[in-house]
Amino acid sequence: MAEKDYIARINRVIDYIEEHKGEPLTLDELAGVAHLSPFHFHRIFRAFMREPLGKYVQRIRLNWAAAKLVNDPYVPITRIAHDSGFASSASFAHAFKQQWGMSAKVFRTTNTTLRNVDQLIGKNPITTGNPSVEGEVQLVVPSGVPFTQHWRITMKQAASLTADVKIRDIDPIPVIYVRHVGPYAGDEQLFTRLFTKLYTWAGPRDLISPDSQVITIYHDSPEVVEEEKLRISCCLSVPEGTKSEGEIGTMTVPGGRYAIAHFELNPDQYGDAWMAVYAGWLPESGYACDDRPSFERYLRSPEEHPEHKHDVELWMPVKPAQ
Repeated sequence: MAEKDYIARINRVIDYIEEHKGEPLTLDELAGVAHLSPFHFHRIFRAFMREPLGKYVQRIRLNWAAAKLVNDPYVPITRIAHDSGFASSASFAHAFKQQWGMSAKVFRTTNTTLRNVDQLIGKNPITTGNPSVEGEVQLVVPSGVPFTQHWRITMKQAASLTADVKIRDIDPIPVIYVRHVGPYAGDEQLFTRLFTKLYTWAGPRDLISPDSQVITIYHDSPEVVEEEKLRISCCLSVPEGTKSEGEIGTMTVPGGRYAIAHFELNPDQYGDAWMAVYAGWLPESGYACDDRPSFERYLRSPEEHPEHKHDVELWMPVKPAQ
C-alpha cells in the first residue's frame, strides 16, 4: 500500500475522532474506520501522528475541554467533562490536571481568554507579528438596513490593520482537503505546496470554477496545542458527493452562524488579525465562540491585489453569549 493511501486512512480516522470526541471510542471502531486490522492500525497511527492513539484521543478531548472552559464560563465543569467523552468527572479531573498542571476550576478562573494560556503553561504563542488587542470596535448601523449587525475594527498599534465584521448564517460546505500536522505560522511556502497539491488534483477533474471557495481550516488553537501537533486542512469547495482518493480527503465545513472579518493583510499580519477578532471584537460583540472550527477564506491571490496584500476573510463560529 502506498504512503498516500495510509495518509488517506489516517485522515479519515482524524475526522471521525473530531466528530465523535464526546463518545466512547474503541480501537476496533477506529481501526474499522481506517479499514485496517486493530493489530496494525495503532502502530500505523503512531508512526504517522507521532503519538499513540489513546494519547491522541485524550489530548483532543482535553484541548476541546480547555477551550470550552474559557469560551463558555457558565457551563458546569461536570457537563464539559461529560461532553468531552470522559466516563466520569473523576477521570476527567485526573487527566485534566495531568495535562495542564492544575484543576479545571483553577484553569477557568486563571484564563479569561485563550491568549493567556501560553503564559500559564510556559509556552510562547504560535502567532506572527506583534499582536496587540488595543483598538477600537465600532458598531455600524447601515442606512436603510436597521437590523444588520456590522462592526469596524481599528487597531491602535497597527494603523494599517482594519476590518469590517459581519454576522452570517451559512449552509454546510462540502470540500476536498489536504491536511498538514505541524508548525505552519508564517510559512508561505508550506501553504503554497499544500494548495498546489490540491489544485493539481482538482483541476483535471473539473472541480475548479469561479464559484470555488478556497479555505484553510484550523482544527486546533495554537495557544493550547504544541506546535508540532497543530492540524490544518487546506480546502477547496466542491459539489456534494465528490469522491476523494489518496492524500486528498473530503469533509464538510459545518453550517451555522459565523462572524466574518474581512482584512487586507501583509503575510506577517495573520496573527494580529486573529487576535483583533478574538480579543478585540468578540468581547464587545454580545457573541461567544461556538465549538465548530474557525477558518480563513481567501478572496483573491496577492498577485491580483494592487498592493499585493492577502485579501482574506476570517470566519469565527459564534453563538449568543450567556
